[in-house]
Amino acid sequence: MDGAIKGRISSFQTLGTLDGPGVRFVVFMQGCPLRCACCHNPETWDLSGGKEYTAAEVAAKAERYREYFGKDGGITLSGGEPLMQPEFAAEVFWLCKEKGIGTCLDTSGCFLDEKTKRLLEYTDYCMLDIKYSTDEKYRKYAGCSISQPLGFLDYLNANGIPTRIRQVIISGLNDGDDNLKSLAEIIKAHPCIERTELLAFRKLCASKYQKLGIAFPLADVDETKQKTVSELQEKLEKIT
Repeated sequence: MDGAIKGRISSFQTLGTLDGPGVRFVVFMQGCPLRCACCHNPETWDLSGGKEYTAAEVAAKAERYREYFGKDGGITLSGGEPLMQPEFAAEVFWLCKEKGIGTCLDTSGCFLDEKTKRLLEYTDYCMLDIKYSTDEKYRKYAGCSISQPLGFLDYLNANGIPTRIRQVIISGLNDGDDNLKSLAEIIKAHPCIERTELLAFRKLCASKYQKLGIAFPLADVDETKQKTVSELQEKLEKIT
């Protein structure tokens, strides 16, 4: 690897604290095959959008913030969907690990092929979305089968990659006890899961959809109250 491979990036965020352990340099990559109803970054869907960078350029940007990372922080590849550019992502992670920078992959887990497995060889931590607990809702509100992220999670577990599960709680879609029970069973079956984080559905992204001329699928759904999410988080912790 020489860092020359190129990839497309939507944006960067410095000193992020919500995208993995510790303080992170977050890279929002371009391209996503899913069309999640609650997606906050529709501008990242188009693989031809964003700006082109080499893997070496991205790793060099991350290195500038190395003093802030401490022992837990590092670089996070988010999106969009990093698995759309697995070779580029793998080279970024390899270069970062050579520099002693921790790596975190923020993904929907929608692909698992040899290129993805190679990327996971250089992944220290994974943030994996488990969006719904039924295949029907996954196909309708995300655009893939639930078997894809669950298969990805199985691979993470088999390879001992520390994982954080995240789920955005949307009123009427996944805020019921049945969803919690299903999520709890997934957690119990995968010891690699170190933490599960429930998040409140927000509509701050609505202006992005309007700007792009795209209908926001959940425009008529109320935002989720933080109290509701906290109560569900407490219930989940009790049954896991």
